[in-house]
Amino acid sequence: MNNLPSPLRTALRTSLWALLLLGGSLALHLFTYSTFVVDNDLDHQRNFNDGYKVFSLTIPNELAFCDEKVPLERLDVRERLDRELLVNTYWQSNTLLAHKRAGRWFPLIESVLKREGVPDDLKYIALIESGLTNVVSPAGATGYWQFMKETGLSHGLEVNAEVDERYHVEKSTVAACRYLKAGYAKYGNWALAAASYNLGQGGVDKQLGRQKRDNYFDLLLNEETARYVYRILAMKEIIRDPERYGFHLRKKDLYAPYRTRTTTINGPVPDLADWAIANGTDYKTLKLLNPWLRDNRLTNRENRTYTVLLPAEGFDSAPAED
Repeated sequence: MNNLPSPLRTALRTSLWALLLLGGSLALHLFTYSTFVVDNDLDHQRNFNDGYKVFSLTIPNELAFCDEKVPLERLDVRERLDRELLVNTYWQSNTLLAHKRAGRWFPLIESVLKREGVPDDLKYIALIESGLTNVVSPAGATGYWQFMKETGLSHGLEVNAEVDERYHVEKSTVAACRYLKAGYAKYGNWALAAASYNLGQGGVDKQLGRQKRDNYFDLLLNEETARYVYRILAMKEIIRDPERYGFHLRKKDLYAPYRTRTTTINGPVPDLADWAIANGTDYKTLKLLNPWLRDNRLTNRENRTYTVLLPAEGFDSAPAED
């Protein structure tokens, strides 16, 4: 080093001292942190309290369900809404996934609701029923709208071993609209129509007769139905104004609608895997886009015409940037 020019020697010495000081600081920090984690419970607790914050929420001043006023001036109503807002705000992974999936499926569901003449708020029923996934409940309720087999059949859905339209998002949404419109025609308000979607019209009728009231917010109901409309309201609020509840999503974070093209089937298909390959895709993608096809073949004895979705150009492309 003595052979080096004086300015260079000075710079090297300075760098070495800086490295030594940094190394010592890191070693001290690691030692302190190790001792702190293992032995110093008081400091550990203080660090936790300083670094981790959970806040209570503010309840909206006004709220409506399908343009019908929610009576937030009532103590019971405010506390029930508070519960569902807290559950969905602090179950972050579930609510984030719900919001992401809504980006894909709400445009289709919204278009059906508009076409069928029912309020847009009813799309949140599918969200709270299934999380916009094709789940099957222990009782056998199936699909985004959670139809039982008999209810699906009675509202125009085909349900058998090879075709189950409870898994067909568009057709099951039409069926849900029919059910909800019948409830509205009977009860005269959408909150009770939504409650009947959960409890059944017979169950709602029984409680209306027993309690001699005609308003959802006045009824004493079983736990699930008592929470039902509030769960809808909470998800509506969080998805409508996510940043108020601590959720920050960019447009590209949402799951975009699938890019698809359509074709028709009007006869039997002995092997859907072969059919998928012949149509430029594979069995997995065919079932992803058409989960209502429940077998590996389509007998189609009645020669019905089915519209099938297939991947279009750009199907696998990443979502657009903000």
